[in-house]
Amino acid sequence: MANEQKNTTGLILLAAGASSRLGSPKQLLDFAGSKLLQHAIDTALASNAIHLVVVLGANADIIKQGLKNTTAEMIVNDEWKEGMASSIRFGLQTLVKLNPDVEAVVLMVADQPFVTADLLNELMELSKKEQRSIVASKYGTTFGTPVLFTKRFFQELLGLTGDVGAKSLVRKYLDEAAFIPFPKGEIDIDTVEDYENLSKDE
Repeated sequence: MANEQKNTTGLILLAAGASSRLGSPKQLLDFAGSKLLQHAIDTALASNAIHLVVVLGANADIIKQGLKNTTAEMIVNDEWKEGMASSIRFGLQTLVKLNPDVEAVVLMVADQPFVTADLLNELMELSKKEQRSIVASKYGTTFGTPVLFTKRFFQELLGLTGDVGAKSLVRKYLDEAAFIPFPKGEIDIDTVEDYENLSKDE
């Protein structure tokens, strides 16, 4: 069925971190009958995004080996040690190169296991409906990923440096942002305890 309006949103899945507090690659933790990163990839591929780029960094070879059946476009950010900003830059440069028609991008991370394709689609739909340049997920007392930016912000995303995610941009342009409630967005996995608690909730 043809969409009334062609979707022009790409998706970058940020999975380059070293999982230093966990002690093993969190991307390969078992979750919902799959690996955590594979689960995030499947969620992303089930959304209406036109292109998915997965950014790996630390432990890239081990992770690729652990996910060898995936069809997702995986790229390796050699500068992952700089922090989140380098993966956002690398992911966006690659996405635009592979798909020059992209008009917006959704950034998501591998360790928010309760992200759904519906949530990703809601970000895209709200951006179009309300002509919002930024749509972020809201949880607890904060906001963050998954978050959508239109092309207007691509240059600023490419200008991020250090261990800074895109939250700083949302803060800077709060008056232009819309938010979607995502209560389970608070649940991420940084430690063994986080993972044990997640296993109980599954």
